[in-house]
Amino acid sequence: MTDADADPEFVFELRVCRWVERNWPPETAGRSSPEGDDRPAIVARQLGTRRRRWDTIVLEVDPEGLRQRANFGPKRLDSDLLDVIPHAPADWTWYRDALADPGYPWRYVREAIHRAADRDILDVRKQGNRLQIRRKWAYPDWVERVVAVENKPDLDASAARALRPQLEYDVALALADEVWVATRATGETVEPALLERVPVEVGILALDEDRTASVEWFPRVLDADRSGTRILDRPTGGKYDASAATFEYADPEWKAKKRLEIAERAYETGWRSYAETMRSDCRHFELAREGRTLLPWCGAKECHQTGAACSGSCPEFSPEPPQWRTKGWPIEGGPGKGIQKILETRRERNRPG
Repeated sequence: MTDADADPEFVFELRVCRWVERNWPPETAGRSSPEGDDRPAIVARQLGTRRRRWDTIVLEVDPEGLRQRANFGPKRLDSDLLDVIPHAPADWTWYRDALADPGYPWRYVREAIHRAADRDILDVRKQGNRLQIRRKWAYPDWVERVVAVENKPDLDASAARALRPQLEYDVALALADEVWVATRATGETVEPALLERVPVEVGILALDEDRTASVEWFPRVLDADRSGTRILDRPTGGKYDASAATFEYADPEWKAKKRLEIAERAYETGWRSYAETMRSDCRHFELAREGRTLLPWCGAKECHQTGAACSGSCPEFSPEPPQWRTKGWPIEGGPGKGIQKILETRRERNRPG
């Protein structure tokens, strides 16, 4: 077993994110090669809906739209703000005339309007007793495609059986334009992942130890603009189980709003935000360089740690001593703050503004 084989799935996920960031889109049928395609992509981790969370999200974006999105700052526009900002008028208008009925009390809309004003992304004024709004900038149509990637470094038969219902859910709902499974390459003539029961609509990407990847199966492009089917429950499939699956339809408007919410969260967090949920202020926390990729490393345990393991409850946790954190006055932080700054800088390279 190699060191890469022994690493947790979390680290494989980071390797996938870095490969995607540098090489997307992979050469697929009907597309040009990566060298001839300068389409920018934003990569993020662990995003989705209440019922389904994906390991990796890839946003294929319009370059000019992405630059215009930067006008609204690095923070995401949440669901309530998305009911306001994209629909704000060019001229002063009473907010109820400018916006569609949100389907929830208008007081929450007013709260969103004031939050937008506080962030300086919306013009707001009182005209008598009426609250009027005017846009500062037109909200751009910056997201072209949403691609979901499920990471399974060891896609054996049992892992494929557990993953299949999730992939079937993704294909039926068609919230993403494409669905992929990323797995560790074995070097065999036929990758074992091709022999497992993965839905034919799902692409398979195999990553080598030398940080290259090959497309083993091309995905089918899903119709994200049409209604999807949300599978709620399915029969167990036993010998005497003849019950039908239960489902509901997801209308195109819900899907469009949800895709935009996911895109906004991806724009804010990226995939390097793992340091925000780990103890980078521990004296043992380091960033190990793997090619041009920086991966978390625990000097005490001498391994790539997971987010769950890297916490204040870890028996090896040792806060940075005060002299590390004091850099002049006021206190600016020690190596842990430096690590977060490095990752934030790298994230900003893929998020203009």
